[in-house]
Amino acid sequence: MIVGLKCPNIRKGLLMTTASTMTYDSLVENIQSYLERTDTATVEKIPLFIMLAEQIIASQIKFLGNLTPMTSTMTATQAVIDKPARWHKTVSMNVTVSGERMPVLLRKYEYLREYAPISTTTGVPVYYGDYDYTHWLVAPAPDVNYDFEVLYYERVQPLDSTNQTNWFTIYAPQALLYGSLLQSMPFLKNDERMGMWQQNYDLIMQTLKTEDTQRIGDRQAAVLDT
Repeated sequence: MIVGLKCPNIRKGLLMTTASTMTYDSLVENIQSYLERTDTATVEKIPLFIMLAEQIIASQIKFLGNLTPMTSTMTATQAVIDKPARWHKTVSMNVTVSGERMPVLLRKYEYLREYAPISTTTGVPVYYGDYDYTHWLVAPAPDVNYDFEVLYYERVQPLDSTNQTNWFTIYAPQALLYGSLLQSMPFLKNDERMGMWQQNYDLIMQTLKTEDTQRIGDRQAAVLDT
């Protein structure tokens, strides 16, 4: 019995409905119950199983729910800009000039360096690209402070005892549960239930991927219509 959750209707391809939102603590309890293990070595590994499951699920779907806008201010003469915490992928950037938003276009790092080869060149930023994993580079460097907005995919804040819920627990509790159980297999070895857990996980993930693709398609269609 899954604590805090109604049983899933997997055969119809439907995700389970929640009687109450899964939490980190209830997930740990469910995993321990499914594994039927109470030994310290296994219990201490459960946070690792959950973390690995979160990473794998996040790599398989984009999560339109984590499409996040951020506003900040570019500092004059500074071409390198901090990305937000948990940044995953940039969708778009714009800069406000005299009260009007102007698009900043994505280009490769090499193109930006060729466009503004002299570090003291400044103006309204026209292009942006990845400088490294935690910074963007704009060209030219801003000549004054500019407000800007970025739309980006944000990584889900990982679960732990201080962060009891996130996107996974609210919208994909089944995937998180079965994904965590699958991550325990290399540690536990030769559990005959692995095939059933894998089948359930695959069915749930297929539904999530289909919904994710449809939402992304709807967004792209909306962009083309504007």
